[in-house]
Amino acid sequence: MSGMKDEEYKVVVLVRQDLKMSKGKTAAQACHAAVGCALASKKKDADSFRGWDCGGGKIAVLKVQSEKDLFMYKSEAEAQDIVTSLVCDAGRTEVDPGTNTCLGIGPHKQSSLDRLTGDLSML
Repeated sequence: MSGMKDEEYKVVVLVRQDLKMSKGKTAAQACHAAVGCALASKKKDADSFRGWDCGGGKIAVLKVQSEKDLFMYKSEAEAQDIVTSLVCDAGRTEVDPGTNTCLGIGPHKQSSLDRLTGDLSML
């Protein structure tokens, strides 16, 4: 357990920019992704969850251009056995039903997530 104190953990949320969601819709979708990651990691990767939760629950929200980008990052994260949470909207407000809006990745070691998503800009 001492290794957890040596490195910070975080969650990254990737938000599609091609959908042109309002600020409120974007915030809600990012929250869905972060909560989905937290719930999934508590079961699948309890050590990473504890490291993230006890370390302040760091979350970075980043931009991607398209749905294709979401799935590319999802595949890369899953290949590294990192928890992901894809948000598929119900379509009651701004986007069509079934639209994939965001992807949460983590919680995981910050260094690993930075290697995966470090080229992306903050929202």
